[in-house]
Amino acid sequence: MHVTSASTKGRAIGLALVVAMFGSLLAAPASAPSTDMVDVIVRTVEGASIASTIEQMGGTVTGTMTAIDSITAQVPASSIGRLESQPGVMSVTQNSSVNLSGGGWDGGKDVTNLAEVANVTGAGSAWDNGATGNGVTVALIDSGVTPVEGLTTPGKIINGPDLSFDSQNAGMQNLDAYGHGTHMAGIIAGRASGLGQVSSHLKMKNFLGVAPDASILNVKVGAANGAVDVSQVLAGINWVIEHRNDNGMNVRVLNLSFGTNSSQAYIIDPLSYAVQVAWKKGIVVVVAAGNDANGSALRSPATNPYVIAVGADATGGTTRTNDDYIPDWSNCGTNTRSVDVVAPGKTIASLRVPGSYADVNYPSARLDETLFKGSGTSQAAAVVSGVAALILDSHPEYTPDQVKKVIKGGATSLGGITPKCQGSGLINAFLSTTSSSPGTAIQQGWTQAKGTGSLEAARGSDHLADNGVVLEGEIDIFGQVFASPAWAGSTWSGSTWSGGNWNGSTWSGSTWSGSTWSGSTWSGSTWSGSTWSGSTWSGATWNGSTWSGSTWSGSTWSGSTWSGKNWTGLTWDHGKRIR
Repeated sequence: MHVTSASTKGRAIGLALVVAMFGSLLAAPASAPSTDMVDVIVRTVEGASIASTIEQMGGTVTGTMTAIDSITAQVPASSIGRLESQPGVMSVTQNSSVNLSGGGWDGGKDVTNLAEVANVTGAGSAWDNGATGNGVTVALIDSGVTPVEGLTTPGKIINGPDLSFDSQNAGMQNLDAYGHGTHMAGIIAGRASGLGQVSSHLKMKNFLGVAPDASILNVKVGAANGAVDVSQVLAGINWVIEHRNDNGMNVRVLNLSFGTNSSQAYIIDPLSYAVQVAWKKGIVVVVAAGNDANGSALRSPATNPYVIAVGADATGGTTRTNDDYIPDWSNCGTNTRSVDVVAPGKTIASLRVPGSYADVNYPSARLDETLFKGSGTSQAAAVVSGVAALILDSHPEYTPDQVKKVIKGGATSLGGITPKCQGSGLINAFLSTTSSSPGTAIQQGWTQAKGTGSLEAARGSDHLADNGVVLEGEIDIFGQVFASPAWAGSTWSGSTWSGGNWNGSTWSGSTWSGSTWSGSTWSGSTWSGSTWSGSTWSGATWNGSTWSGSTWSGSTWSGSTWSGKNWTGLTWDHGKRIR
């Protein structure tokens, strides 16, 4: 194990990226840096050049992260202080050494393009039958969405609030500097021609997401360094609920490719409660199961039995189901709450964000100039969100309970796989969109969540920390007391965002509190910068498909952002071709 440190000027970007909420990162064990040379991320003001200065200090530039005006470099440890003080340098953050590894996966050469996903899931047949997601908006709470080719159709991306720490930097608002949210958006609703998604069955050469005519509501919570707190996610879900019909939007689906190892029951967990409120307000909530291992319980909020919990399926590269299997990293759940369905989630090719963190640090996952591949229940959840949009295009009158019923009812059971690991089986979009009416009176009868539990317990073992000061207890990112019973009551009444306020903090329409975090404190630590700092990795070891021992340094963070299991589906795989 090794723990990195962050040296900052003002506030630095700690790129201990936590891809379980957003993507799929496959990394090898991190090796400790030498006593002389260290890996750093240098963020600069726009247009500033620092490469020659790094070389003069005895360092080497190793990469450029254009999405966040940063470069990666190796420099002498003794030079960090001088580098921080150079004109044009905003921050210098020491980074973990992360390298790609094929260990634990399928050799790193397989690729499942979205045309194949359309074949396997019946989405292509649903398109032929007229269901394309038209008129449906899918809310994506993630790391942001960058309008790369495939997401540029007019009205395709609708930017909601940027609730991330990046929101204080106008040049980064709403954009995906990590690379995960864009990948999910492409799977759900991408549309472009000539991006190499060849399918003999569909006789096309286009990039088409599962619901190619749906719109994406982009609600960004994850910063460029992956930093995010549960309180930001709660604010994002609340915003979606309150504004689901604004300006012609029709938010009927909410995709959540993340989860925490919350220590409390779904009935009282605030995050579980938030997704149930969305469900009761008419929004189908699709949640990734988690990437800990088959024997692991579902991550929150997939633990809430109302929502659709999605595990990952490996298709074997064919449209047959007799060669499918459940990857060993896909959480199955418990006897009391397991996955509802599975969907393709292994080596999925979707849209690439050049210059993003994932793109720079995992170059072998690049397939061409526009495509990137990753594996995880994140990707599987995105597929199911697209299918939900297809169903609501065909049957806009369906309630979330009815959508869930036809998704489960249309799924194909996979032979030789325990029901706990596949739920009702592999989704079938055609059968789900064409099934007879599920009945107007159908209603799930689970005990409803109350949301009166602990915000701290909802975080599980993962916490934000600023220069060693941990965000913990019943306070949000602004240091405001989070009184869950009062919050739960206001959510039901529809007053969560009344007057532009959320939990006592003011939202001005595009940023928090007059465009700064100034004056917000937790545990005596004042937040006044533009990015999150002090993010370090503890136990930063990928052992095949999971963090070493499936935990972060004994299931805790040492001054970090979310763990590699929270952005469920973060394994960017090796790959050099599309079949």
